Amino acid sequence: MPVPEGLAGMRVDAGLARLLGLSRTVAATLAENGDVELDGTPAGKSDRLAAGAWLQVRLPEAPAPLENTPAEVEGMAILYSDADIVAVDKPAGVAAHASVGWTGPTVLGGLAAAGYRITTSGVPERQGIVHRLDVGTSGVMVVAISERAYTALKRAFKARTVEKRYHALVQGHPDPSSGTIDAPIGRHHGRDWKFTVTADGRHSITHYDTLEAFVAASLLDVHLETGRTHQIRVHFAALRHPCCGDLTYGADPTLAKKLGLERQWLHAHSLAFAHPGDGRRIEITSEYPADLRHALDVLRR
Repeated sequence: MPVPEGLAGMRVDAGLARLLGLSRTVAATLAENGDVELDGTPAGKSDRLAAGAWLQVRLPEAPAPLENTPAEVEGMAILYSDADIVAVDKPAGVAAHASVGWTGPTVLGGLAAAGYRITTSGVPERQGIVHRLDVGTSGVMVVAISERAYTALKRAFKARTVEKRYHALVQGHPDPSSGTIDAPIGRHHGRDWKFTVTADGRHSITHYDTLEAFVAASLLDVHLETGRTHQIRVHFAALRHPCCGDLTYGADPTLAKKLGLERQWLHAHSLAFAHPGDGRRIEITSEYPADLRHALDVLRR
């Protein structure tokens, strides 16, 4: 296509973004990858457009739509269900929903295989999802089935009226044994897949009480006031008390091996909230899975 008069003199990335409705980052990437040509010559992102020059752009193929393939999820139990919600006991190694790069089992795929029909709005691959647990975290997770439940629970999580309690086994002994961590969390600079305590992060508050103390670790009851990605893992790692087995956030691999842990010792123990249909208080709890019980048994011996 010829470059329109209105784009003359603009940088290639800025002009492409305006012409094709792309983000400037995507337009720059296309140029850097050699997918943009002006009059048959590869154009850099900072090159200038000339009116009437022949512009050729090779766009990448659209990715295949994400799907939660119906498949039975080993170890995923239904803890509660009615016409509005279903609460599951999510095993470690299972994602909440389909996402780019994830090929393993999902909660939504497991629910589909079990015959649950979710009729909520939102992005198709995340239908019914009102909160998530890390792939490596086990425990209670609630999914909205009806639209009224989806709307009410999204609002409740945002307003922080859902009581979320986790149990975490952390290295060492936090001092004080009960307390509050108030520290902002943001993405780790240079490692986008990690998070860290940082001054320019999002407001994050974690409350905790020690349930049981061992020689090398402490079992904590953790109450989240906010719900940031990896919040518990990041906050306790910042205190130099990472979750046992959490090698991503600095846990001791020798202790993890001794305890037989292949993931972080972190379990979503309970959820309490007002039922989106009739307002009654619902509290759903989950027992520890075998790998977490084994680690505690080793410490108690």
